[in-house]
Amino acid sequence: MKITSKGQVTIPAEIRQQLNLHEGDEVDFVVEGSSVRIVRTDEGLTRGQRMVKRLQNSARLTMSTDELMELLRG
Repeated sequence: MKITSKGQVTIPAEIRQQLNLHEGDEVDFVVEGSSVRIVRTDEGLTRGQRMVKRLQNSARLTMSTDELMELLRG
């Protein structure tokens, strides 16, 4: 990666997808010796918003669609 004249770099799409980073997400830079780590900033989110964000895409269903519909319909 090259740094632009404005000090910007592009995070490769593969890494953004792996870390679930999206346009508008805020990140911080943490200096560790001669290295820099980019970490997600969750400041400004409520406790509930952080919980929902952490749980997104983590559901694991073991029921079939028919079983789930029967459960929901009673």
